Amino acid sequence: MSKDAEKRIILNRYRGLLRSCRGCITSDDKRLISKAIKEVTQLYDGRLTDTGKLYVVHFIDVARICVDEIELGGTAVVAALLHDTIATGLLTKADIENRYNPTIASIVDGLARIESLTPKDPSKQAENFRELILSLSTDARVVLIKLADRLEQMRSLSALPTDKQLKVSWETFHLYAPLAHRLGLYNLKSELEDLSMKYTNGEDYRMIVRKLKNSTTRRNKFIREFIEPIEVELKNRGLDFEIKGRTKSIYSIWKKMQRQGVEFNQVLDVFAIRVILNSKPEHEKADCWQVYSIITDSYTPNPDRLRDWISVPKSNGYESLHTTVVGPEGKWVEVQIRSQRMDEVAERGLAAHWKYKGVKQDKGLDHWVEKVRELLEAPVTDPEELVDQFKLNLYHKEIFTFTPNGDLRKFPLGATVLDFAFDIHSDVGSKCVGARVNNRNVPIKQPLKSGDVVEIVTSKNQKPSADWLQHVSTGKAKAKIRQCLRDDRNKQLSLGKEMLYRRLKNWKITDTNGAINTLEKHLKLKNSAELFELISLDRINLTELKGVLERDEDLEAEILSPETVKTKMQPERERLPSDYLIIDEKLEGIDYKLAKCCKPIFGDKVFGFVTINDGVKVHRTSCPNAAQLHEKYGYRVVNVRWKKSTVDTSFQTVVKVVGLDELGIASKISELISNDMGVNMRSFSMESSNGMFEGRLQLYVSDTKHLETLLYRLTQIKGVQKAVRVGWDEKH
Repeated sequence: MSKDAEKRIILNRYRGLLRSCRGCITSDDKRLISKAIKEVTQLYDGRLTDTGKLYVVHFIDVARICVDEIELGGTAVVAALLHDTIATGLLTKADIENRYNPTIASIVDGLARIESLTPKDPSKQAENFRELILSLSTDARVVLIKLADRLEQMRSLSALPTDKQLKVSWETFHLYAPLAHRLGLYNLKSELEDLSMKYTNGEDYRMIVRKLKNSTTRRNKFIREFIEPIEVELKNRGLDFEIKGRTKSIYSIWKKMQRQGVEFNQVLDVFAIRVILNSKPEHEKADCWQVYSIITDSYTPNPDRLRDWISVPKSNGYESLHTTVVGPEGKWVEVQIRSQRMDEVAERGLAAHWKYKGVKQDKGLDHWVEKVRELLEAPVTDPEELVDQFKLNLYHKEIFTFTPNGDLRKFPLGATVLDFAFDIHSDVGSKCVGARVNNRNVPIKQPLKSGDVVEIVTSKNQKPSADWLQHVSTGKAKAKIRQCLRDDRNKQLSLGKEMLYRRLKNWKITDTNGAINTLEKHLKLKNSAELFELISLDRINLTELKGVLERDEDLEAEILSPETVKTKMQPERERLPSDYLIIDEKLEGIDYKLAKCCKPIFGDKVFGFVTINDGVKVHRTSCPNAAQLHEKYGYRVVNVRWKKSTVDTSFQTVVKVVGLDELGIASKISELISNDMGVNMRSFSMESSNGMFEGRLQLYVSDTKHLETLLYRLTQIKGVQKAVRVGWDEKH
């Protein structure tokens, strides 16, 4: 391209930008815009982007998106024109401060910080987004210009190779489009989703575009017929209004097709009608409901599809009244009713929010920004974890719940009691054992519904466990649970390390590093952290480790062969009837014991492990120690199977029962076990706290079927929420 051709293109784009800015910039702004155009034209003389576009044209296009589609002012336009200069090292922050002003310099510097983190390594994308969101509280224009830049990039994406198209589209769909949605930039969000779909699912994208194009005439005729009676009545009532027909985005149509399992022609509400009222702030709500009444007088509404975001706006400031009615030809039509102010907030999102800052309804976004900041400032060790947490906070559907004092709290659809508890405070969440929802006791994993009044129940003995991550929906709750689990593991590691170092000192072993390396190799562990953790959990016999360190020889020297064991143990008394267990078809008269770690009972899948002094220990195949025994001492494992004995023998097991602490619950459990089931109970302990109880029962059962029946019957007792056989992990 010749220099003259480049100049003509830049000049035409510049004139278009000035036309867009007309009426929204001052003479000083215009002077700075002109100065910025000249500067970037000189700095980027003839340089092209990856898509083959002149860099200067790209900057102008980004600036125009800021004006036309986000309605930002002159400062943002200048910053958009200069947005790449610090990142590429062509200007410094001080240069921009001196030539323009500190505000523009600060915005461009913020954009440079984000750009410097744009990853070649995808895991660094998380850090990118930390900077992106934290910039919201300093100057929102940073994130808005970044979104404009991404939209312009997506519009030019066809010039890139396929692999880059897919990478950029993935980032756009999963991170930038939800961010645009959360900031209220619905039009921008829809275009980002559509363009992402164009490259990730091109076949379906082109099919929907083709079908929409073919049905345009018929659709426009339908819209005219639908709005005609509404317009007449609105004019009769003296309302100042505007009615628009809007086709749903390609992606939203496709998503509905997938969700409902239907073809394009079966999607009922391909388009929506929007009624925009020119009302005074004090009359907005009443006027919107008046329009709703007019529409439902003309067409039959679906009461299940009424959405009132006027009384309770979305947390990003979105306000509107939505209803779905049956229009001509029996087709469903979505109608959106809102004031001009509400429409501007809906269309322009964050920019309009700042414009109307101080209006009561628009404070929701400030609250959301604060919550996301709180999330992102929490320590995160895994960058991908941060991306997941961030996406969790870009809520699409919300529920509205209340504290006992009547404070409103918003959550994503699917949030649980635990989410509510962590939203109140981290300590409340960590100690949560349940809640009273609408005066009814519920467990921590209970999903919440709009309108629920939630009172959290806590216990000082409670602490988070890994399975809690399966019962929360919000990023804040997941982040706090992971942090608690990390803190707990760090305490375990410190305890295990202290225990080992104390033993090494007692054993007069001074080379601690050498000793730890020997133990890691012997136990086939990846690192010392695993060793310390196993020691703290008492899963390693330290006395055995002493022998390993003192002799530093293979453990086989301490192990007796099965034949030797047989000779040694044969005279000893058997623990169970001789025909109850068959231990290896080739061995006879072997003494054995049932392992205390997993307490096998008749019917469990089991195996035998040859010990040095204790005969054969019989373990369940699901025993937590099973994997380690098979992997490290496979030559000591023998086959064991049950054989029904003529002698009536019982097996000891432990059962845990959890439920609501109601009057008489202990006697109901005892009566079922002793009288109804005829089970011999050795002990029954029970602890109660904040309306919940946990009981532990040591009892004797004949086999696994007997135990399963007992557990089922226990869960049928009113107030009992869970009855489980206690394994080694729970016991310890």
